[in-house]
Amino acid sequence: MLIATFIIILGFVGLIWGADKFVEGASGLAQNLGVSPLIVGLTVVAFGTSAPEIFSSAVAALENKPELAIGNSFGSNLFNIGVVLGVCALIKPLRVPATILQRELPSLLIITLATGLMLMDLNLGLLDAILLLVIAAIFTYLLVRSHLNLDTGSPRATEQLSEYEVSTISFLRAVGYLTTGLFILVVSAEALVQAASNIAKLLGVSTGIIGLTIVALGTSLPELAASVASVIKDRDELAVGNIVGSNIFNLLTVLPFPGFFAPGPFAKNLFYRDFSVVTLLTIILCVFCYLSLSKRGTIGRTSGIIFLSIYLSWFTVMLMDARG
Repeated sequence: MLIATFIIILGFVGLIWGADKFVEGASGLAQNLGVSPLIVGLTVVAFGTSAPEIFSSAVAALENKPELAIGNSFGSNLFNIGVVLGVCALIKPLRVPATILQRELPSLLIITLATGLMLMDLNLGLLDAILLLVIAAIFTYLLVRSHLNLDTGSPRATEQLSEYEVSTISFLRAVGYLTTGLFILVVSAEALVQAASNIAKLLGVSTGIIGLTIVALGTSLPELAASVASVIKDRDELAVGNIVGSNIFNLLTVLPFPGFFAPGPFAKNLFYRDFSVVTLLTIILCVFCYLSLSKRGTIGRTSGIIFLSIYLSWFTVMLMDARG
């Protein structure tokens, strides 16, 4: 158990460090090939905080552990809203930008509900995976197009574009970062999945439970760190946008892996207990965000307490079910 725990910690460190280098290398390579910083930011950089979930879930699916991958996706979304957003709101009331209310937030709600409809049969298959990737492509296209349509001369547009600035590095260094980051991501994901599976066997619980808890918490650390840092720097729009965007990518780019590589039925608790709470938290987040318009445009500390309370209640019930 001690060795497996140590490997899991090293796996988390490797995933986070590898994702950082992978994104830096991919961003530098794209810019060297003439891709605009805006497009790089909206695609490669936005992908970065979900890279740990994506790679760990891909390895889990390839090793025929689909419930670990599904649990990772659901658990990460639960953690992002319940803990990350809850903690950020407790630090200070969060301002919600109009652009997120108009675009990303409705997209998150629609994608969450659509995913629920796909999974109601308690089966994640090839068709579901294809549909999720098609929705991901459409969402990314619409997001990029909406930002390209900005009036780049306006102060508001300039501020939005500055969110996606990425540093320029040489071509060779970009290739080095990209390959090194990719190698570290794959090795770390493999180590994490193996260690997590061993702990599940030792504790006598399903890999889905481990995915919902240990793996989801560890792979969501980039979102926690990035969001808290943004709030401290008074960049609330980055914190809220990071959480909403990450949850969208978790559903659209993580769930397809078990659908492609290990299709089939999954435990009903993953849907009725866990995804139901994902949907509940998403709906409450949307309600609080739109109510914030009449409260000086902020999500207050009371909302943060509610998010944390729902997460802790779900976590307690989940642990009770695991022991029972």
